Amino acid sequence: MKLWDKGTKVNDLIERFTVGRDPEMDILLAKFDVLGSLAHIRMLESVGLLQADELPELTAGLQTIYAEIEAGKFIIEPGIEDVHSQVELLLTRRLGDVGKKIHSGRSRNDQVLVDLKLFTREAIQQVVVNCSSLFSIMLAQAEKYKEVIIPGYTHLQVAMPSSFGLWFSAYAESLTDDLLLLQAAYRMADQNPLGSAAGYGSSFPLNRQMTTDLLGFETMSFNVVYAKMGRGKVEKSVAFALASVASTLSRMAYDVCLYMSQNFGFIALPDELTTGSSIMPHKKNPDVFELLRAHCNRIQTLPNQILSVTNNLPSGYFRDMQLIKEMFIPAFAQLNDCLAIASFALENVRINENVMDDERYRYVYSVEEVNQLVLAGVPFRDAYKTVGTQINEGNFTFCKTLNHTHEGSIGNLCLGQIKTKMDDVICSFHFEKAEKAINSLLNR
Repeated sequence: MKLWDKGTKVNDLIERFTVGRDPEMDILLAKFDVLGSLAHIRMLESVGLLQADELPELTAGLQTIYAEIEAGKFIIEPGIEDVHSQVELLLTRRLGDVGKKIHSGRSRNDQVLVDLKLFTREAIQQVVVNCSSLFSIMLAQAEKYKEVIIPGYTHLQVAMPSSFGLWFSAYAESLTDDLLLLQAAYRMADQNPLGSAAGYGSSFPLNRQMTTDLLGFETMSFNVVYAKMGRGKVEKSVAFALASVASTLSRMAYDVCLYMSQNFGFIALPDELTTGSSIMPHKKNPDVFELLRAHCNRIQTLPNQILSVTNNLPSGYFRDMQLIKEMFIPAFAQLNDCLAIASFALENVRINENVMDDERYRYVYSVEEVNQLVLAGVPFRDAYKTVGTQINEGNFTFCKTLNHTHEGSIGNLCLGQIKTKMDDVICSFHFEKAEKAINSLLNR
């Protein structure tokens, strides 16, 4: 069944090629398609395109389908092209000809646009929730181990004193910036395209502001041509934000793999979180963080994947855009899995509190000795040369006492300020507006 069927049978080979993985992806969009239809029919009734007695019937029918989707009982039947066709088919079977009226004033083009935007809003919210959980774990670990000193590295060479508090909170604050980027992407997605039809509007007297309000969108994509041009653009912008989160996780995972090696020995994982070797009985491999790094690196390719499909297209709709769903929709589940496993592993990580007992890290205190000379009145450049000479001649002496007090240093981590920064970012999403609107549509 096809919404555009005019009695001509499409060649089977062409059918398989053009439909592709749409039914598979559309299952994940099903509930959002129903939500879009619930708003659309209320608008149709308000402008006289549905009878007053037809609206409750269609509303109840769509709410029933929504419940079936939530219960895992909804399928796209063989031979049904997409979710839009399946929903309309179910309504027509159950309610008769009134089910055929829900498509007035729209196209599958703006249907899938609104489906994707509703999906994206909810999916971003889940990513934010999972980022917040990981952030909290990182900040708690930073507070717990803020006194444990480790060597900092530049160029993979021992540099200056760092701490586990500094390391954990660095990645925590990185997540705050990632969510700033995600917030910008969310605002792009939070614009209603419904009513743009195939990209050129409709001669029906549609009320696009009404559907915007009913679906809890912050605003609408006003220009109907641009609404269509937003397909791919929104997904690409969101993909850059997801890639930013993935970049933070990937970099952190690399650190963990490095710090777990015997040459470093800064941290360890419980045995049940590691894997072994088939021939080397001593091995405890950080496979979870290696796979975390690989998954996140793959997610970072998503913007380029979307760009490769959408680049150099003129205005208007093209079937090329169908392929974006196959790349875009699964990325959220992949990233959420990574966030969940990172939270679990970091919460259970074991910290070596005696790292600095190793003689190889003695020169990490060289800058401290230079600074002590400067505080005693020695010009910095002379102090630098003095300590450098001591190191070269093998008579360098040092004190492990550290007194770092400025904001963001090992002695003043500013964990409260970092938490406030994250709280402010999360509050600025205003998820509650969308949640309230959707619950109202569902009579919840």
